[in-house]
Parts: sequence; C-alpha cells; structure tokens
Amino acid sequence: MITTERVSPERFRDATWDQIRPLFDALAGAPLDRDRVDAWVTEWSDLEDAISEAMTLVSIANSVDTTDTAAEEAYLRFATDIWPKVEEQRVRLSGRLLDIDPDRDDLQVTLRSFRNQRDLFRAENVAIKGQLEELGSEYQKLTGGMTATWDGEELPLPRLLPFLEEPDREVRERAFRLVGEPYVRARDEIATIFDRQIALRQEIARNAGLENYRDYAFREFDRFDYGPAECEAFHAAMERHVVPAAARRLASRRELLGVETMRPWDVEPDPRGRPALRPFTGGQDLIDRLVPVFDRVDPVLGGYFRTMRDESLLDLDSRAGKAPGGYCTDLPVRQRPFIFMNAAGTTGDVETMLHEAGHAFHSFESFHLPFAFHRFPGSEMGEVGSMAMELLAAPYLGQDEGGPYATADLARARVTQLEGIMVTMPWIAVVDAFQHWVYTDPDGADRDARDEAWVRIFERFNPG
Repeated sequence: MITTERVSPERFRDATWDQIRPLFDALAGAPLDRDRVDAWVTEWSDLEDAISEAMTLVSIANSVDTTDTAAEEAYLRFATDIWPKVEEQRVRLSGRLLDIDPDRDDLQVTLRSFRNQRDLFRAENVAIKGQLEELGSEYQKLTGGMTATWDGEELPLPRLLPFLEEPDREVRERAFRLVGEPYVRARDEIATIFDRQIALRQEIARNAGLENYRDYAFREFDRFDYGPAECEAFHAAMERHVVPAAARRLASRRELLGVETMRPWDVEPDPRGRPALRPFTGGQDLIDRLVPVFDRVDPVLGGYFRTMRDESLLDLDSRAGKAPGGYCTDLPVRQRPFIFMNAAGTTGDVETMLHEAGHAFHSFESFHLPFAFHRFPGSEMGEVGSMAMELLAAPYLGQDEGGPYATADLARARVTQLEGIMVTMPWIAVVDAFQHWVYTDPDGADRDARDEAWVRIFERFNPG
C-alpha cells in the first residue's frame, strides 16, 4: 500500500502524470472486499488529500500574483494535465467500491455521488475540462491586471470601491466609471473567453448524452434534491416577494439622497449624507479587530482564527496583480484553511471576512473526518456556515466588544448588513436566471444577445 511520505503534497508539485499514475494503479490493484473498505478508502483518501493540497497551493500562488509567470505555468500544468486525469482515476476507483456495494450507512451519500459521477463520466471530456481551466486562468490574469488612475496614482480596481460610498455624488460617479472602463475596453476579450467556455461546456454535455450544459451541471454538482423547476420557482418567489421590498428601499434612498433618478453610483452611500464608515485601515487591522469578535461568538472559533493569523493563512489586502474576488480554500494534509480577498477598508469587506471565516471554521470542524469524500457538504450547504457567521458575529462588531465599529456606528452598520442581505437575494436570482438562459437558449452563444439578455433579466429583478 501507499506510505504517507510518498503522497506528501510537495512531491506532486513538479511530478509528471507518469509519476503519479502508479499510485492510483496500486489502489486499483489492491485487494478490496467489505472487510477491507476502511483501510482501502483511507489510503485513497490520503492520496486525494495530497494531490488536492498540491493543486490548491499552485492555485493560491497563481491568484495572489497573476503576474508571476512561473506560478501561472505551475498552475496551468496541474490544472490542465494532472487534475483532469485525477478526476478520471477517481471514477475508476469509485467503481471498485461500487462493485462491492458496502452496506455502510456512513458511505451512502458518498456512494450515491460516486454512482452519479460514474454514469456522467466520458473520457473525451477529460481534455476539454483542462481547456476550461486554462480559459479560467486567462480570465483571472486579464481581470487581475486591471487598474485605474485616481488622483495621479495607479490603483487596482478594488481600491476604488470605497469611493462609491462617498457623500459627494461626482466622486462616486467618477469612481464608478473608472472601475467599469477596463471591463468595457476588454469587452471583446472577455466575450471571446466566454464564447469558448460556453462552446466547450455544451460539448461536454453532449458527450455525456445531455441536451445542454445546464442539465449537465445539475448532475455534475450532485444536485439530487432539486432541479431547474425549483430554481425557476425561486426566481418567481424573489420577483413576487422580495423585489417589491428592494424597490421600496431604492425609492426611499432616492428621496433621502434628493436625486431625481437613481444611478448605479447612488446605491452605496449613506442616504443621509453621513461620511462613509471606514471600520479598518488594512488587512492586519481587520484581523486584529476580528479576533475578539470571534472569541465572543465562541472561544474555539477565536482560537481557529488566531491559528490562521499566526500561520499566515490570510491574504486580505488588495494590490496590483492580485486576482479579483475572494475565497476560502482548504489545505487538507496540514488541516488548515486559507482565506483570500481584496480588502479596501469598507463595511462590505468586514462582511466578506466574516463570510469567509465561516467557511474556514466549517473546514476546521470537518478536518477530523477520516475520508476526504465526507468533508465537502456540497455547494448549497457549504454556504450555510459562512452566511450564518455574518449574522452570528454581527452583535459583537462594536468597539466595546473589541470589534471594528465605533459603538455609535454599529446600528448603522447593522442596517447596511440587513439591507444588503435583502438586495442580495434578487441578485442571486439574476445570476442564476442568466446562467439558465445562456445554456438553454441558442442565442446564449451570441455575445450581443447575451448582453441584451443580461439587461432584460437584471431589469426583471431590479425594476426602475
């Protein structure tokens, strides 16, 4: 069987597939019956953890500095050559487990997923998925390098977002347009990437015998308990029950701001003209201010956060060349999560940090589970811990608790948070409805039709 030393993540960073495949072959040829399930699955799980951590490390290196060509090459090699073949071997090994059909309650959910993935797998899709990873990296590099000049200083786009909260409407408009201009200039490049992604995804679906990628994605993500019809019911519920409330909020903001028409740069500022909240001054300041907050939620969680701080597992500040967005990912061998974001000192950054910390705490609490296949709760349940943490930590964000907000500003921050939750729900419907349309309508392959569809769907959930 395989030893821990042979499957350390460091061994895989520069390994070729010819060097990795024998480890899977060893598992494929090892004795397996119902009495050997625990030992065999443990060996497989350890191998999955090591390769997953190697993949995660090169992905992190690529996202923290998209200008690092060596990091990009390492990521692309792993993402396009190694990882798709790992997924192919996962189907191969899961078939062995399915063949003996272990009568184990603790494996039933895993076996259901394995059965579904085996039915969905097509060898010709392995190379296509590698191409999709390469396109994703191309988009990340393109957008990660976007900057704008503000008062003579070239800044990464996230650094301009605080200006959208300024009381001065002209300042907000200038910031909004500067943030949008690089995307407008790169519109054709971005659309070309998406054209190619759509074509490849539809090809994957056809290879698997499905009509479109939307239907394939529901299978790929193991969505056994709901389908497109339930998503459409969600869209309708948002339109009927939440959109009117969000519209009333916008009408109230328009009146308080004293503007005739709400523009995109009027969404973020305080409607009463008060200075924007600036709860922290940098990533380290945010970390320091949230340690006591997590202690108040639960000392165990505070301990987890200190571990991440002490082990440099938090990359929070926005900077040039850094990929956009934010995420939390896992390093399963060392049993640590890693958080990445582009903080610029806003209230939204505080909420993002709470959200990603919720993911991290879930990971800490899951690492003890013996099999890698048990730790990921699925895309939907995976958001429960993160969104819950946004609310669980909210009562302790005042400076009297050690948090980032002056006590007098805490209520204002709380209102901003709750209003944000309300307007996020229609936004989720926008993105979801657009994805359904892109992959089920023939016009989804047309970039101009996509622009028109986006506006139409956006206006459905954001009237006026």
